Amino acid sequence: MGFLKRLTVFLAALAVVAGLGGCATASPEARRQSALALAAPSGWQAGALAAGDFRLLALHPAPQQTPELAVFIEGDGLAWLDPRTPSADPTPVDPVALRLALAERHRPSVYLARPCQFDAPLTPGNCRAAHWTQARFSPEIIAAMDQGLSQLKAMFGAQRLVLVGYSGGGTVAALLAARRKDVSLLITVAAVLDHQAWTRAQGISPLRGSLNPADEWSALRGLRQIHFVGAQDKLAGRMAVQPFLDRFAPAERPRLVEVPAFTHACCWAEAWKRLSPP
Repeated sequence: MGFLKRLTVFLAALAVVAGLGGCATASPEARRQSALALAAPSGWQAGALAAGDFRLLALHPAPQQTPELAVFIEGDGLAWLDPRTPSADPTPVDPVALRLALAERHRPSVYLARPCQFDAPLTPGNCRAAHWTQARFSPEIIAAMDQGLSQLKAMFGAQRLVLVGYSGGGTVAALLAARRKDVSLLITVAAVLDHQAWTRAQGISPLRGSLNPADEWSALRGLRQIHFVGAQDKLAGRMAVQPFLDRFAPAERPRLVEVPAFTHACCWAEAWKRLSPP
């Protein structure tokens, strides 16, 4: 299969995962209101965190002191409109990480969106398409997310953080865990943990300008990690995680959980009460 055809197939699959079918006409504001409505029955409130050049949406219950806080980090959202056209706004159609956070049962949880998601109008002069395409894991993006984590930690008086990232949010979570000393557990769900190996396997352009968790594996040695992949995930799956795991010596290799029948999008949130580790 030629490069252009592989690229078209890949981005078409990515569009489906992002929820384009029938939903892509929803405006960014409609997508934002849908997320707020999803969180409202649990009494969660919205807050805008100033983080570097960006504003980050956080959804969370009323703050109360807790020794350990789980922060669920959103995936890449609506990054592409079609195989050649980046979206003008990456706000997710289906905020899977929010649905995971709402289903968490072992510890208090909050939701943290990625830069430029749920940000209307987009932060003037700062949000650019590169921030949700090639440079989605750039140093400035990771620095902003790191600031957001610190604000949420202070808000809840937490001593430890559990980071849970869905899809590209798992990439972000791993990069954040490599930079912090207060993370007690790293969980990724359908993530890409070596995007260089992943783009090579997919036959697509590398994510130039993006940091790669596989390059920072040594900073994660000794940290408890659990990485969930779907056995039927054709977008990421084991191939997006295994090269990262192979950096570790066998005796210290993080745990990989491959869930039968699950795809990239299905059915993580629906099963999270069962899958979520204590």
